[in-house]
Amino acid sequence: MQKLAIQGGNRLNGEVRISGAKNAALPIMCAGLLTADELRLDNMPDLHDVATMRKLLEQMGVTAAVEPGAVTLCGAKVDKLEAPYEMVKTMRAAILVLGPLVARFGEARVSLPGGCAIGSRPVDLHIKGLQAMGAQIHIEHGYIHAQVPRGNGSSKGCGRLKGARIFFDLVSVTGTENLMMAAALADGVTVLENAAREPEVVDLAHCLIAMGAKIEGAGSDTISITGVEKLHGASHRIMPDRIESGTFLVAAAAAGGDITLIDARADILENVLEKLQEAGAAIHVAGSTINLKMNQRPKAVNVRTSPYPAFPTDMQAQFMAMNTIAEGSAIVIETIFENRFMHVQELRRLGAQIDVEGNAAVIKGCAQLEGATIMATDLRASACLVIAGLVAQGETIVDRIYHLDRGYEHIEAKLSALGAQIRRLK
Repeated sequence: MQKLAIQGGNRLNGEVRISGAKNAALPIMCAGLLTADELRLDNMPDLHDVATMRKLLEQMGVTAAVEPGAVTLCGAKVDKLEAPYEMVKTMRAAILVLGPLVARFGEARVSLPGGCAIGSRPVDLHIKGLQAMGAQIHIEHGYIHAQVPRGNGSSKGCGRLKGARIFFDLVSVTGTENLMMAAALADGVTVLENAAREPEVVDLAHCLIAMGAKIEGAGSDTISITGVEKLHGASHRIMPDRIESGTFLVAAAAAGGDITLIDARADILENVLEKLQEAGAAIHVAGSTINLKMNQRPKAVNVRTSPYPAFPTDMQAQFMAMNTIAEGSAIVIETIFENRFMHVQELRRLGAQIDVEGNAAVIKGCAQLEGATIMATDLRASACLVIAGLVAQGETIVDRIYHLDRGYEHIEAKLSALGAQIRRLK
């Protein structure tokens, strides 16, 4: 199992190019199931989850022509309408094939995702939405089996979903994405209320519109989709990864330095940038670049996670790492996932002073962390521990970094280019 060895104490200086967003790339890849034509996707990140999704789509019959930073998908020969447990258990985003398969082929068999380290991610919102659109769904042997009755308003030989008004009891990003894709080929108008407003949802909508879908309201809490008979091929560029952007900015704020993000978007990072300025960082935005300068010990900042456009849960762990060496004390409140403080015990191994009560963590900043061997428990916790290692005195070994490779493209190479002493141990 691979590890990262980090020698702490170096400031970060230089430029880093931001990769395409994992959380946009995965649902947009699933949109390739909605058409028999080619879908070309540029700015694709080189990530383990992206490779897993590509493998899943290929198992279904999608062809994938891979180039550096791009992939061209073609769903003309899809012949297997199933996402097996072996694939879904390693990547919960595989549930996103459900909506497209049912919409285009009238049937799908997708494994239930199972457990998740950071907390519950129920799929009942996906199921209820498809049922409201006319799908018959049974849970059998750990699989969701969805079918649309034949002749249900379709001339294609398989049933066609019907437009419906769907209200989400809880804001769900993947639920919104799944049902938006399903509605693109449904008969009639579908309205999604209390929909997720995340930029990645908007990026998926832009891709679907380029394929011929009729979608209004993406980015608001009410999305209206008028179904069409078929979608066609298109080209789409994946948006920059806002969480990778935020992670590098927090790393430089914690370790000190002067870094510039290239190919980034400040407009989808406003909450994060405000908190970094509150911590004492100087930030300058020019077009697609974001510059951060930090020449002092950061000030402690309070954080409360909530759905977009509020502070993202995927940045909570990174800010906690910065707060461990900040001046003063901070409270971090997690409202999205019930078990997303597993990095706390690992930060304590480095000397961090953190008390947890329920969904709140109180962090008292200390002058210095000390290197130790620590273990990553999930994707964003991994990034948190890397940041802690960058500021700790001596060597820090981060174990189980396969989590990092799921969501950060060549992170040790990017950090090394900024002056960090970091290497991968095999």
